Amino acid sequence: MEELAPLIGKTHELAYALDTFYLLVSGAFVMWMAAGFAMLESGLVRSKNTAEILLKNIALFAIACIMYLLIGYQLMYPSDPLSEWLPNLGFLLNPEHSVDAIRQGGEDAPVYASGADFFFQVVFVATAMSIVSGAMAERTKLWSFIVFAIVMTAVIYPLQGYWKWGGGFLDQQGFSDFAGSGVVHLCGAVAALTGAILVGPRMGKYAMNGGIQPIPGANLPLATLGTFILWMGWFGFNGGSQLIVSDALNANTVAMVFVNTNMAAAGGVVAAMSVARLLFGKTDLTMALNGALAGLVAITAGPDTPDALLATMIGIIAGVLVVFSILLIDRKLKIDDPVGAISVHGVCGIWGLIAVPISNTDISIFSQLLGIAVIIAWVGVASSATWFVIRLIAGLRVDPEEEYTGLDLGECGLEAYPEFTSSD
Repeated sequence: MEELAPLIGKTHELAYALDTFYLLVSGAFVMWMAAGFAMLESGLVRSKNTAEILLKNIALFAIACIMYLLIGYQLMYPSDPLSEWLPNLGFLLNPEHSVDAIRQGGEDAPVYASGADFFFQVVFVATAMSIVSGAMAERTKLWSFIVFAIVMTAVIYPLQGYWKWGGGFLDQQGFSDFAGSGVVHLCGAVAALTGAILVGPRMGKYAMNGGIQPIPGANLPLATLGTFILWMGWFGFNGGSQLIVSDALNANTVAMVFVNTNMAAAGGVVAAMSVARLLFGKTDLTMALNGALAGLVAITAGPDTPDALLATMIGIIAGVLVVFSILLIDRKLKIDDPVGAISVHGVCGIWGLIAVPISNTDISIFSQLLGIAVIIAWVGVASSATWFVIRLIAGLRVDPEEEYTGLDLGECGLEAYPEFTSSD
């Protein structure tokens, strides 16, 4: 046995290195989703607001990284929680600065580096905040949005994340959310919903006589590119959430997660475009794009247990739901969501969580409903309070003249497409 000890130690080091590398690459894929959100949102807004929406997307990513380092990571993954409801309220910039910890490979060591874990987690925070950006596009003050991003990424998201992924009470109650249909997507959608309600619809969207004026996006090729980028990044989002790939069992699970993620997106596209054709007599591209994202959001709650056919069916149902949800929110509730984010990430996030017990009989539907209710309640109350305070102090909405001329000039002092509006 003594002569085998060096070989055993080397094997553990190789597994440690492989799992660390896999987590880092998966995190990079998820980070690339920020580009997808930026392209999708900028394609679905009017050209006069393109630069501002792009600025919001890169700013929120940077803010998420800093606030999660300073506060959020320790809040979400405390070493000594106060209770199953309250984590340790310490900051990362203390003697437990675990992001910077250097861990050695070996039998008793963690399976991947601390820094890899932080990097993988921080890009999820930015994803949740990106959802808010699109739903409030074209009429929200830039710096009011940034203030909300600080609170969202430092406190609102991490606390509900602790309740599930940090070992809090939702985890103990059996709530299952593999990669974040609830923790990430439903959380972001609820924050977006409260913000969209408080900021109000865009000028001209809803007429006094009850009529609804469609406001088409300026660049559908860009929106389509963004959707493909998000689809690709989702393999890191879901596949990376397995965390380990260095043994046969986990490697097989990762492969299944990739397959199921892809099939759910495909099912969502076909379902959404088919329903749009039946309802409108035309095959709406934007509905197909949202159908892909709807399937991806839905499968995120449990991509590791269904077979490929069931994953496709989960995506198909999500694709149907997203079309009717967008119509309900836009036409009946008259909540202005330029990109359909509330429907994609909220309604389909709920569906994905409910669908988990279909393929995983160890999970109770009651624990899933509890998790859904808790996330909606916490994020709804905390976000509403934050938006309300910001509105009282600084205001949420730009003035009518700025909204008319475009946020590019009003907030950024430049235009994304100057040749369309300027003459030499």
